[in-house]
Amino acid sequence: MSTTPDTAAGSPVRTGTEATPAGAGERQKLPMFALLALATAVFITSLTETLPAGLLPAMSDDLHVSESATGQTVTIYALGTALTAIPLTAATAGWRRKRLLLTSMAGFAVANTVTALSSVYGLTMVARFVAGVAAGLAWALLAGYARRLAPVPLQGRAIAVAMAGIPVALSLGVPAGTFLGKVTDWRVAFLAMTALTVVLLAWIAAAVPDHPGQERGERPKMLHALRVPGVVPVLFVTLVFVLAHTIIYAYIATFLDDLGMGGNTDLVLLVFGAASLASIWIVGAQIHHRLRVLTIASSLLVAVSAAVLAVLADQTAFVYLAAVLWGLGWGGVPTLLQTAAGDAGGEKAADAAQAMLVTLWNVAMAGGGVIGGVLLDLNGSDSLPWSVLLLMLPVIAVVVLARGHGFPAKRPVA
Repeated sequence: MSTTPDTAAGSPVRTGTEATPAGAGERQKLPMFALLALATAVFITSLTETLPAGLLPAMSDDLHVSESATGQTVTIYALGTALTAIPLTAATAGWRRKRLLLTSMAGFAVANTVTALSSVYGLTMVARFVAGVAAGLAWALLAGYARRLAPVPLQGRAIAVAMAGIPVALSLGVPAGTFLGKVTDWRVAFLAMTALTVVLLAWIAAAVPDHPGQERGERPKMLHALRVPGVVPVLFVTLVFVLAHTIIYAYIATFLDDLGMGGNTDLVLLVFGAASLASIWIVGAQIHHRLRVLTIASSLLVAVSAAVLAVLADQTAFVYLAAVLWGLGWGGVPTLLQTAAGDAGGEKAADAAQAMLVTLWNVAMAGGGVIGGVLLDLNGSDSLPWSVLLLMLPVIAVVVLARGHGFPAKRPVA
């Protein structure tokens, strides 16, 4: 099984390389109704993870804990995924795909309902952990499932359709959820997620074809992959880049509130999301020839954005400028890093390299929530962009220096 992470606000997707029926031709059409169901599942997965970022102050008040403690709802979600994704994926490898997809989505329905109804911080954290576990199952399944639904010539397009749920969640879902929470109640946003998931369960049952699970295969050799030139630089960049991003993104509502822009959180997130969509399009069009240049540019854009927020955040226009720069830098990062990991690992170590990327991605998200919360308590929200800027410096250095392996000037020919 190969593992291909793919996400824009949060988290990667592991995929399996599956065979399609013989005779599938160029003229066959994509099963769009089924693929849109998978895209909706990706949307729910991504939005459940990042939704608290826009609702932090209100959630904090209702749960009677600090905003830094509430920010750990993002941390515990990522931790649930990081701890369970690989072992649960191995344990359920033989399950039929439709059964596994329905199980993971049902997990989201339960977790979001409990989150919406809970007034106890501990129970909320348990629900968020369960959501993270469900995400681990979903990310291990969805892209590979999309591939299996399409004929070979159209498999890439099928995955692109399914993964469209990520940028839609980032650009529209989080701002919409933040707005809904502002005009009604933050709990309504989570209940809306439950309602959408219930509809999706019926949609999957009716429209998504079933496929068998996978045969027992050889486990990826992690230590061997670490010895392959280029793998360690890519994993380092993944860990530190995602850590830097999460430190401020998990607390963006608090950061903006302290600037007196709390009422504009949904709009700032919308600007960020729109810029992220543009970034995804640019990276998708240019990655085959300019992976190194795009990765350097993305790193620099996020660093410049952090510098703008650190120095000029007292001026509203510069906050929006920073959101644009951040989105342009961040949007294509998951695609860039997954491609770099696959290229670095090569034929023999790509599976292990990308499996480690999946885990490190979520470890970084969990770490970003913790570190951001500590910084918020000790030094206030002003310290968050400075911390991001400091972390981005080694990221830029490693990308620039790894020109032979990891982020080469010329990608290897498949």
